[in-house]
Amino acid sequence: MKAYETSNIRNICLVGHGGTGKTSLAEAMLYNTGVTTRMGKVVDGNTVSDYLPEETHRQISMNLSLVPIELGQVKINLLDTPGYADFIGEVVSGLRVAETGLMVISGADGVEVQAEMIWEMMDVKKMPRMVYINKLDRENANVEKVLEQLKSSFPGVRFVQMQIPVGTEASFSQVIDILGKVPDTYADEAAVLLDALAEAAAEADDDVLMKYLEEEPLTLEDNKKILCLALAQNLMVPVLFGSVEKNVGVKELAQFISEYAVVPESQESKAVLVFKTLADAYLGKMSFLRVYGGTLNSDSILLNGSRDVDEKVGQLFFLRGKHQENTPAAKAGDIVVVSKLQETKTGDTLCGKEKKVTLDSIEFPKPTFSLAIRAKSKADEDKMGSALTRLSDEDPTLEISKPVETHQTLLTGIGDTQLDVIKEKLARKFGVGVETEAPRVPYRETIRKTVQIQGKHKKQTGGSGQYGDVWITLEPCPDQDFVFVETVVGGSVPRNFFPAVEKGLREAMSEGFLAGYPMTNIKCTLYDGSYHPVDSNEMAFKLAAKLAFRKGCEQANPVLKEPVVEVDIRVPEEFVGQVIGDLNNKRGHMLGMDRDGKMQLIRGRVPQAEMMRYTIDLRAMTQGRGSFTSTFVGYEDVPPKLGETLIAQLKAQKEG
Repeated sequence: MKAYETSNIRNICLVGHGGTGKTSLAEAMLYNTGVTTRMGKVVDGNTVSDYLPEETHRQISMNLSLVPIELGQVKINLLDTPGYADFIGEVVSGLRVAETGLMVISGADGVEVQAEMIWEMMDVKKMPRMVYINKLDRENANVEKVLEQLKSSFPGVRFVQMQIPVGTEASFSQVIDILGKVPDTYADEAAVLLDALAEAAAEADDDVLMKYLEEEPLTLEDNKKILCLALAQNLMVPVLFGSVEKNVGVKELAQFISEYAVVPESQESKAVLVFKTLADAYLGKMSFLRVYGGTLNSDSILLNGSRDVDEKVGQLFFLRGKHQENTPAAKAGDIVVVSKLQETKTGDTLCGKEKKVTLDSIEFPKPTFSLAIRAKSKADEDKMGSALTRLSDEDPTLEISKPVETHQTLLTGIGDTQLDVIKEKLARKFGVGVETEAPRVPYRETIRKTVQIQGKHKKQTGGSGQYGDVWITLEPCPDQDFVFVETVVGGSVPRNFFPAVEKGLREAMSEGFLAGYPMTNIKCTLYDGSYHPVDSNEMAFKLAAKLAFRKGCEQANPVLKEPVVEVDIRVPEEFVGQVIGDLNNKRGHMLGMDRDGKMQLIRGRVPQAEMMRYTIDLRAMTQGRGSFTSTFVGYEDVPPKLGETLIAQLKAQKEG
């Protein structure tokens, strides 16, 4: 594959709800341009873009896949993205580097949930886009119904029909381009559609607009000119039709993209964005690069402008599914892949060393669904850490953490299916066997009463013994996690043992009296004690402090505290009542509500324990249309009645 000039490159992000035919559309374009000799099928697991075992097994796309096709002198980089919510991060990556979004919609099912969510993402970017209504050969496919649904789902958008579909359902057989040769039978319908195009797009060009306002007939060249400009300016959305399965309308769509899709812009300075990372079992880390300025050459040294380190770029290659083709260079606008970058991660900018450039990075959605993960064996445990690091490099919506309160390793992602796939990848790619379970809530413990307590450690064996004796005041300290002060007078505890006392108290706080969770919000004052000139040492005073703390907590009215989060929940208007009612059932309370575009933004404060499966709950309540973010804001006392039951359960868990 040759290196194409910027003006001959089209970067198209295929988006839409799962099952609308995005992957099959890419497959048909490959077949029509002679790259493949037969059209693969998702159900058969033999498509070019869905080649990972997890994808062929589930028969859905999970990763962004690059599928370049060549049409005449034009190269079209198709970015095939998943249509399921758990893999929305892949869509975010694709939309970041494409100039045009191609929304694929089923003519039988219409506008579905994920299409609405991705459309909103493109709205935020003010991204030019077009619509391809697929599956018009299916039973119940209805062009007029889908067009009306598009207009009602996305009010204010000018959808312009660029083709006339011929036949319906099983008799659907072809599409007629209104800018091509139109048979006389369809001339009147084409004229109406051309007028709609002129009305929507004329303002893209002043000369054409004047002709339109003065009711002069627009030429074919006028219409083609304003179509290109109006699409680039996001003044209208062209709508095309077809059936990928019958290979109807696919060639026409590819030609339309070639002629009218937005051409990449090029900047003078060399600039490359890393928009995706893939951990390959044989090649190691593969980085997908979009060139924004200059020419990127194989075997060159660039500056990572995001991290201020040099990066050796090895052999570049074009990627089509999993097939690689080496190239010496890639010009501005093109997409290329390189393996084994050492310092560079997704979202980083590579640039020429002569001028530092930093492109806008990629803002991925925050993960909200967690599972605890543990290795099946010691051998698995030794490999699990590095394997998870590589997978988190590959998927920026995956976070790995280990809360001190629970000592569990947590995987946090967008949803349960995504984490199931991570588990499969650990086994397949890295040979790591793991098990998952629900995360424990990171409770804390504290005290509600001030006490004074003695701790004495005295041990006598042959030779020198150990002696440490402290009197400590324990009191609640709501504003700080831990405070240590000393008010010793008269040298009853030598000053050189103060650090050992503090260390013993801190260690004792790591395991509480009620259920073994870390203690918090406690002030400890060392005010008296005694020592032995021979037997006292740092270890003895540390142990004495631990004894004092543990005895004191038992007497100081210990209570269990639970983490609390503030949540921002975005839902359509019709689900507000149900969501608020559910928050109340989760011991939460409302902080307020505002309108956010077409959605309502509900703000609330909820115990974290009630939110562990909220990703799944919210999807069920809102038919997949709701989303939320949560922020930890602090700890609050668990209600007494609930606390008694909970402490018994937590003790049983720890003993088990």
